[in-house]
Amino acid sequence: MISYFTIVHKITLVIFFILFLILLILSFKETRKKVLVAMIFSNFLVISTLAVFSMFVLDKYTKKARLEDVTHSRVLITESLVISGRIRNIGKFGISKCFLHVKLVNNAVESNNLSGSTLYKPTSGLGFLTNKIEGNEKQSTIKKDFLIAKNLRVDELRNFSASMRYPPYFVKPRLIYKLHCR
Repeated sequence: MISYFTIVHKITLVIFFILFLILLILSFKETRKKVLVAMIFSNFLVISTLAVFSMFVLDKYTKKARLEDVTHSRVLITESLVISGRIRNIGKFGISKCFLHVKLVNNAVESNNLSGSTLYKPTSGLGFLTNKIEGNEKQSTIKKDFLIAKNLRVDELRNFSASMRYPPYFVKPRLIYKLHCR
């Protein structure tokens, strides 16, 4: 099983921990108790924030994968879209999980179908609180995330397949997908 943390992540965390300890020791030279507590709290807050953001940056540069031979086809019997292909780890470290973020957008705006209500429909100011579709409105965007690989070793290539709902009223939809590994 491949851990989320690579050796680079662990070294970075150790460096931040040592920096925290050094700043903690220096803050104990303060004689006023309220200032000491504020210094320790701000030290913890700054170091932990830097550590979390550095993990995201390190993920971007250490967990690299590539999609290859991606195909998609519509299955009419089940009204679904099947996306298949291969994923390859092209980085120098193992990857614990890879997700495929898929977005299917209906092409509602066509030159011969264009009307004002297609482009803009006034809604309530509190409509964002409920994601319900009102009346006869139909969803124009469908988003789905798929876990397509677990414990992907260096230079390993794996096949994947994912299936999602395909609304029958979609006309000339646009398929957008993005790979995210951690």
